Amino acid sequence: MGIGREESGVDLAVPVRQVAAGLVELTGPEGELLLSGSEARAAFLPLTANFETQKNQTYCGPTSIAMILNALQVPAPIATYDSHRIFTQENVLNALTDSIISERSVARRGMSLNKVAEVLRVYGVSVDTHYADASSVDEFRSLAVDSLSKPGRHVIVNFSRSALGQEGVGHISPLGAYDADSDRFLILDVARYKEPAFWVMTQKLFDAMAEPKKSSKGQTRGYLLIRGPSDLDPDDVSTAAPPK
Repeated sequence: MGIGREESGVDLAVPVRQVAAGLVELTGPEGELLLSGSEARAAFLPLTANFETQKNQTYCGPTSIAMILNALQVPAPIATYDSHRIFTQENVLNALTDSIISERSVARRGMSLNKVAEVLRVYGVSVDTHYADASSVDEFRSLAVDSLSKPGRHVIVNFSRSALGQEGVGHISPLGAYDADSDRFLILDVARYKEPAFWVMTQKLFDAMAEPKKSSKGQTRGYLLIRGPSDLDPDDVSTAAPPK
């Protein structure tokens, strides 16, 4: 006979992770149909094969970076798994990135979109940064769909959670796919402990990226278009030393 919760002293309960109104959970019947019919999903399998859940409320940036770098098979530092090499949210910030942002700063305030881009570039990938106030919903859709349609390309979005009806302020996560019939993008939310992966209408996501950040004098959030080293010309690749 198994040990009951009362006998063990361990508090167990079914997690509550319901999506907000207007969003579609990936693992529900509708979400699965959207994925099976999506035209742009080259990023989905590489990212889900390397999915991480952020370890605390401020680590959405490092977690998204680690997932992208692993999906792109970028040379990685030694991790804590018996000295195997893989990017994790614990080792993606190191001596190579100290001049960009410190672990203490991330633990206190998280990462801005431009800091995420700078850290990614340290590892030899190409990153184009687009802020919503200098873009448009049509440009975002076109660029993001093009990236999600090609192997070795990825998109990270920085959006306001409250604008999507979710709890929290700003958040960063990768996109996994796009469905043209419903005009929805799939966000692989790295805060898996409270939000499952979900589909969101393009206009709604763009509006959430366009909402000004309270702490930055009106600057909006935005998105990153990422290409791996194998997809670049030799002159485009960073000359930073490989991780150790």
